Amino acid sequence: MKLQDKVAIITGAGRGIGQATAVKFAREGAKVVVCDLTPEWIEETVQLCKETRGDAFGFVADVRDLGTLAQMVEVTVAKWGRVDCLVNNAGIVMDAQLKNMTDEQFNNVIDINLKGVYNCTRAVVDTMLRQQSGVILNASSIVGLYGNFGQTNYAAAKFGVIGMVKTWARELGRKGIRANAVCPGFVETTIINSIPDRVLAALKDKVPLGRLARPEEVANAFAFLASDEASYINGAVIEVSGGLTL
Repeated sequence: MKLQDKVAIITGAGRGIGQATAVKFAREGAKVVVCDLTPEWIEETVQLCKETRGDAFGFVADVRDLGTLAQMVEVTVAKWGRVDCLVNNAGIVMDAQLKNMTDEQFNNVIDINLKGVYNCTRAVVDTMLRQQSGVILNASSIVGLYGNFGQTNYAAAKFGVIGMVKTWARELGRKGIRANAVCPGFVETTIINSIPDRVLAALKDKVPLGRLARPEEVANAFAFLASDEASYINGAVIEVSGGLTL
C-alpha cells in the first residue's frame, strides 16, 4: 500500500472528491483526518474509510477559523505523532457574471477557496518543518488554468492556489516538503446534478474521453502525489480532465 501509515488531513472530505480521496488514502494504508463542516457527512466518510480497514477520525472545522484549524492539527499530532500530507480540497461555488456578482459572492468564495487553503497550510507547516518532511496538495481546477464564464471569484481562487503551490515548492522544498496542485475537469459530483441534460451532454462531447471524471479518478491523482512514488514531483500542476483542454 503506497500510503502505509502516512497521516493525512483532508478538508472538504464529507462529499464528492474529498470523500473519495479520504477513502482512497485509507485504502492505501493512510491514517486519515476527515475534515468538513457537516457532522453527518464526516461520520459517513469515516465509516467508509474504516470499511477499507483504514484508520480515520473526523473533525468539524471551518477553513476560515484559524483557531479550530490549529486545534485540529494539535489533536492529530497528539493522536498519530505527525502530519505527512494535507489535501486542501474544501471549496464552494457562487457563480455570477461580473456585472451581477455581489461582494458577498466574491468574498465568500475567496475566503474559503483561497484564504482557506492558506489558513490550513499555515496550520500544518510548522509541524512539517519540524519533521523536515510533508506533502501539501491543493485542489485547483481547469478553471484555475483557463478561466470560465461567470466564475470570476472561483477562477481567481483557483489560479491563486496554483500560485501558492509554486511559491511553497520553492520555499519548502529544501526542508523536505513538496507542494503540488491537481486540476480536475468536469467531475460526477452533486453539483453536476443541477445541470440540464442537454448541457451535460454538450460538456461530455467536449471531452476527448467522452465522459465526466469519477471522483475516484481525481482521488487517484492525489494519492499518487502524496506517495513516495512522486518523491521528485514538486511544484507541479496536474490536469485530471480527460483531455478537455487539448
